[in-house]
Amino acid sequence: METCGNSHKKQKLSNAAESWGKQRATNVTYQAHHVSRNKRGQVVGTRGGFRGCTVWLTGLSGAGKTTVSMALEEYLVCHGIPCYTLDGDNIRQGLNKNLGFSPQDREENIRRIAEVARLFADAGLVCIASFISPYSRDRLNARKIHEAAGLPFFEVFVDAPLDVCEQRDVKGLYKRARAGEIRGFTGIDSEYEKPEAPELVLKTDSCSVNESIQQLIDLLQERDIVPVDASYEVKELYVQENKLDLAKADAETLPAVQIGKVDMQWVQVLAEGWATPLNGFMREREYLQCLHFDCLLDGGVINLSVPVVLPVSTADKERLDGATAMALVYEGRRVAILRNPEFYEHRKEERCARQWGTTCKDHPYIKMVMESGDWLVGGDLQVLDRICWNDGLDQYRLTPTELKQKFKEMNADAVFAFQLRNPVHNGHALLMQDTHKRLIERGYRRPVLLLHPLGGWTKDDDVPLPWRMKQHAAVLEEGVLKPDSTIVAIFPSPMMYAGPTEVQWHCRARMVAGANFYIVGRDPAGMPHPDTGKDLYEPTHGAKVLTMAPGLITLEIVPFKVAAYNKVKRAMDFYDSKNHQDYDFISGTRMRKMAREGENPPDGFMAPKAWAVLKEYYKSLEKA
Repeated sequence: METCGNSHKKQKLSNAAESWGKQRATNVTYQAHHVSRNKRGQVVGTRGGFRGCTVWLTGLSGAGKTTVSMALEEYLVCHGIPCYTLDGDNIRQGLNKNLGFSPQDREENIRRIAEVARLFADAGLVCIASFISPYSRDRLNARKIHEAAGLPFFEVFVDAPLDVCEQRDVKGLYKRARAGEIRGFTGIDSEYEKPEAPELVLKTDSCSVNESIQQLIDLLQERDIVPVDASYEVKELYVQENKLDLAKADAETLPAVQIGKVDMQWVQVLAEGWATPLNGFMREREYLQCLHFDCLLDGGVINLSVPVVLPVSTADKERLDGATAMALVYEGRRVAILRNPEFYEHRKEERCARQWGTTCKDHPYIKMVMESGDWLVGGDLQVLDRICWNDGLDQYRLTPTELKQKFKEMNADAVFAFQLRNPVHNGHALLMQDTHKRLIERGYRRPVLLLHPLGGWTKDDDVPLPWRMKQHAAVLEEGVLKPDSTIVAIFPSPMMYAGPTEVQWHCRARMVAGANFYIVGRDPAGMPHPDTGKDLYEPTHGAKVLTMAPGLITLEIVPFKVAAYNKVKRAMDFYDSKNHQDYDFISGTRMRKMAREGENPPDGFMAPKAWAVLKEYYKSLEKA
């Protein structure tokens, strides 16, 4: 390969427009790819279709380009859209580490980035370029590079006034520039040329990060880069208010089927959208997909690992066969309409073998299944009124839509969920505190904890929901968890004790509610085998399965670290095998025994007020 000029001298870069990107190397020939963009689009990412493009974020230092670009990257990847962010500071530590900030070097910096972005886009990725890129000419040339390759290019002006950027000054650069320590700083003594016709302007001084991301997603959906279904809207099944009177009148005329409390809890799960995208109780096709694949397969791979079904008796099946709709009645009240019903056989043993991995009839939920109807009925569900239990806890029963609104009001840029059916001890709290700390270290500014106790049916020896909620409130009151960054809400699902199969359901339901991190503990949704007393499921399998489960791409799994009581520190601590003798593993059985006998645990195991609630509960059992 030939070179021009003196090889021992640094090539001077011309700022003339006609020399931008001029070919200097000779004897080079472009090699065409054998793989077409259409073919590449079939295998890149989890959603078919070629989506290669470049989103070019330009604006002053401190305008919010990096914050927006990283949040957009996270959103797209979590929704199955492959993408990568090229950030100005990152690039200058590698590819462009030999460039400074002179006009010539800035020109070469952007030229290189434009070429790299084009390669990423040509590979089928959404490339997000986050650079000050102050000169209009350079940005125009970046666009031309993409246009020449037939690739979409979206210029986005991240617009924040200079005084706002100076006030933010996260890196302290404006202060140094004002002091004369940095020369040629854009906005101070070097001009920034605002885009004249960008595809989008983000006013980051007046809109939040989430609002900025939504504007970008709207743009990419308009240009057919992001599919509309990637937004994953919650599907509630409540009848619209303007049609409610008509639906209630209709329900009174329909044949009725009586449902029990657990069935009613599943009605609530469906009505509030936790099982999105189901339209009602599963039909046979959905049931078979769920039972055999832990997923719904029509319309993409959607994780749904537990059957959401309605058992009915043979007598009800024969009585209702041929009906186009039926009313569901709970405690004498018509609560919902099931339209276009489909009856199919409830093969109970097969269901239990697949869902629980056992057919042990002493398993508490399996016992309910075996005693339930011999038929399942699926159909489109219309729920008439919001479901309330009038137990003093309804204010905690927030729907996925309501939770998303709460997160928005709290300006959450990360939501990490913790599912529990037991009282919170300081080992749990340690894990939640550690997750919050790690998210801050990763650049999140406002992580919010969703403390989400299960509120449906549980087995008889579990602590009842009202007492658990009272205990959780005591934990917050004592400051073990931060009330200003924690939402306590109730998850309405029944507990099935189905181990790794069920933990997928717990995880995906929180995903529907807007969580993007999920803390998974030891032996999630597990219990002792009713016959042997040993763990029914291998304790680590739940966490392992979640990291592999299909259809959970919008969240990241946070594995449970083993915590135990450190006798030296007199506090819960992450276990260190090198100092095994310092740790005391206080099991749930031992904890319950201490509470039942009125004893106190070691200092630092649980917040004192929270322990007092637990002791009070077990004392109440003695009186009963």
